[in-house]
Amino acid sequence: MLYSLELDLAHWNTPEWNPFGHLIKPGMTVVIKPNFVLSRHFCKGDIFSIITHPSVIRAIADYCWIALKGEGKIIIADAPQYNCNFNELLEVTKLNKVKDFINSFSGAKVEIYDLRDYWSKTRHFPSCIRRLPGDPNGKLMVYLGSKSAFYSYPHTSKLYGAVYHRNETISHHTRECQEYELSRTIFDANVIISVPKLKVHKKAGVTLNLKGLIGICTNKNLCPHYTLGSPSKGGDQYPDNWFTRTQQAVIIFERWMYDHFLAKRTKRHEFVHRTIYGFFYLKIFRHLGLDIPKEKRMLDAGNWYGNDTVWRTVVDLAKIIYFADREGKLHNESQRKLFSIVDGIVGGENDGPLFPDPKPAGILLGGDNLLAVDIVATRVMGFDFLKLKQFTMLDKRFDFGPSNMDQIEIKTDKKSFKGDLSLFAFKPHPGWKGHIEYEK
Repeated sequence: MLYSLELDLAHWNTPEWNPFGHLIKPGMTVVIKPNFVLSRHFCKGDIFSIITHPSVIRAIADYCWIALKGEGKIIIADAPQYNCNFNELLEVTKLNKVKDFINSFSGAKVEIYDLRDYWSKTRHFPSCIRRLPGDPNGKLMVYLGSKSAFYSYPHTSKLYGAVYHRNETISHHTRECQEYELSRTIFDANVIISVPKLKVHKKAGVTLNLKGLIGICTNKNLCPHYTLGSPSKGGDQYPDNWFTRTQQAVIIFERWMYDHFLAKRTKRHEFVHRTIYGFFYLKIFRHLGLDIPKEKRMLDAGNWYGNDTVWRTVVDLAKIIYFADREGKLHNESQRKLFSIVDGIVGGENDGPLFPDPKPAGILLGGDNLLAVDIVATRVMGFDFLKLKQFTMLDKRFDFGPSNMDQIEIKTDKKSFKGDLSLFAFKPHPGWKGHIEYEK
C-alpha cells in the first residue's frame, strides 16, 4: 500500500526505504491512534472485526521507528469504551510484546497509553467504576463556541452523551458554551497516524477516521450521541411510531430512572435503581407483557439513519484535530501532520461497532487526508458517502481537503481494478439498511 502511494520511491526495495520520511523527522513525537473499542467480542465473534489488528500497528510502528532515525517517541494511544479491560486488550493484541521488542533496540521508544480516567466491567454504575491514571500528559479543554455544529441546535436540553449523567453533557453544549475534553498527548504530537477499522456503525453509518476521533476524548460524556425522543418531539432517539404506546412508556420510564437515580452518581441511588429497574421491572413486569423485542431495541438510543446528533460531534472533532493548535485555539490552517491507514483485512458488518460479523475484505487503505480516506473507504464498503452527514456537513469555513470523488486520486496495486470503488457489499447496521447503500 505504501509503495502504491509512491512514498520514497527513490529508495524502494532497499534498506534505506523510508516511506514515512516525508511526515516524520528525527526528534518528533508520533501518535499511532488505533480503534480500541473492546477487549472481547461479547457475542463470541472475532475480536478483530471490532479492533485494529496488532500486525497492522506493528508494521506502522516499524516504519515510524525507521523515520525517527534513533531520536523521538512513538505512542500508541486510544480511549476505548468504558467496559474495555485494557490489560486483557494488551494480552489479546500482544502489543506489550511489540513494545518490548522495539524498545530492546537503541533508538526511539514505544509507549502505550489508555487515555480513559476509569473503566467499568459492566456498567457506569458508581460501584463498578475502577479509576485509571488517564492520559499521563493531562487533558485539554477545547472551546468551539459559535464554530460548533451544536451552536444553533435547538434541542440541547435533550442531549444524551456517553453515560447517564445528561446534565454534564448539556452543561458543555449550551448556547455559547460548546466544548470538548481531549487528550493532551494527541495535541502534543507532531504527527498522528490514525488506524481505524473498516466497520459499520449504529449511530453514524460507518466508523472510520472521523468517527474514530471520539477515541481522543478523555471524557466521552462531553460528546453528544443522540437526542431524547422521536423526531416529532425534537429528538432522534428512535423513529416516529417505532414503539407502541406501552413500549414508549417503558422507554420514557427507563430514561426517568437514569435522570433521577443513576445521574446522582452515588451508590445509594444506584441501589434504588437496581431495586426498581433491575428487580421489579426486569424480573417481574417485563415478563407480564412489558418487554420490548430485540429488533426494536436495536434502533433505540439513536441507532438509526435519522440520528441528527452524533454527526455534529464528529464534525466538531474533525475541526479540532485539523485546526486546533496545542492550546486548543482554532486556526484557518491545518495545525498538524495527519496520515491514515484503514485496517480492512477483516472488517466489521451488520451489528457494528460493538457486535459486528466479520467481513474478510483483505484490504488496506491509506492516505494523507483523513476525509479523503474515509470517503473512499465508505465507497469501498458499498455505501454512499453523500448519504452521511459526517461527510457532507463539514464546516465550509474550513478547508478539510477533498470533498468529492473527483478530487481524490486513487492508486492501487490491483491491475484488475477498473475504477469501480464499490468492491464490497458490507451489511449496514439494521437501523441504516436501505438508507446508506450506494446506487450505481
